[in-house]
Amino acid sequence: MSLAFLIGPLAIGGIAAVLAGIISVVDSIVNNYGECKIDINSGQKSLTVTGGSSLLQLLAQERIFVPSACGGRGSCGVCKVRVLSDVGPILPTELPYLEEEERENGTRLSCQIKVKDDMDIEIPEELFNIKEIRGVVEEINDMTHDIKEVRVKLIDPPQLEFKAGQYAQLESKPYGKIKEPAQRAYSMSSPPHDRDHLEFYVRLVPGGIVTTWTFEELQEGEKIRLIAPIGDFHMRDTDALKVMIAGGSGMAPIKSIVLDMWEKGDTDKPVWFFFGARTRKDLFYTEKLKEIESKWENFHFIEALSEPTPEDKWDGEVGLITDVLDRYFKGEMNTNGKPMEGYLCGSPGMIDACIAVMTKNGIPEDKIYYDKFA
Repeated sequence: MSLAFLIGPLAIGGIAAVLAGIISVVDSIVNNYGECKIDINSGQKSLTVTGGSSLLQLLAQERIFVPSACGGRGSCGVCKVRVLSDVGPILPTELPYLEEEERENGTRLSCQIKVKDDMDIEIPEELFNIKEIRGVVEEINDMTHDIKEVRVKLIDPPQLEFKAGQYAQLESKPYGKIKEPAQRAYSMSSPPHDRDHLEFYVRLVPGGIVTTWTFEELQEGEKIRLIAPIGDFHMRDTDALKVMIAGGSGMAPIKSIVLDMWEKGDTDKPVWFFFGARTRKDLFYTEKLKEIESKWENFHFIEALSEPTPEDKWDGEVGLITDVLDRYFKGEMNTNGKPMEGYLCGSPGMIDACIAVMTKNGIPEDKIYYDKFA
């Protein structure tokens, strides 16, 4: 690929970003939108807000928290609401995240819609149950060289009900050159029966605002703010064989689901949990899962390394987790036409590859549930 091929789009993208910034500043100075009314779900709730900010931001100010895995940057496509009013054409920043049906029924990204006038919207009922939470960091533990476990004691409210597999938005504080708080989505790794604590696995992402804050600034004893519970990733109450796959910090929601099943005694369902990593140093929490496996007849835990080193002295499964999964489908899992469901959490590339393997081996795509990291 030639350098010129890359420079053109990058230059255009940079110019567009600068122009968008200038337009936003000018718009905020020139236009005073005054009070605007937001009608939610045909009168179920009505808000009076000062116009000029994004719909996502204004709803949050009124303690209605629309999920946004990227913190409102327009890069995750999660913060969808149905807008029944005319708010202008769909923006180029929204197009990649909207299916054709969504474009036709008025679905928009709330972080990209600026409230300039009265507006009618529809949101899922469950969003009214999402809360702002205050907690104190009890423990920060190194799980691997690039994953930390953060354990939070809840203060307000002192307890939280959630479904195993759901996530929270963790809010960082200003630090260094970062002048504003930022929010990012992290799955709860703790089980729901521990109602006065939440635990998270935070993986260090170079340049990531919240992950850098977690690794370099966050201290035990510090009070933090979260938004939770969010998401519809959870185990379905069926008798189907459960095939679960995680990579890296994607361990979090699957661990929560497994611990929840174990605590409830819901052990009659067959579960196969595949955890993929590059080398032995990227593995964590595996001893506890092996302990559970030794006591739970229908639970099978398989670890696989894609790039084991000689120092690892690894005698377990080797290869990409998708290759390992495919081998087990054709061998030890012995599905015999049983109904199956898939539960996935990891990078977008891993999720897409696992879906392909699962559908090829008999799991209907509408029975595959996942959390895809943005």
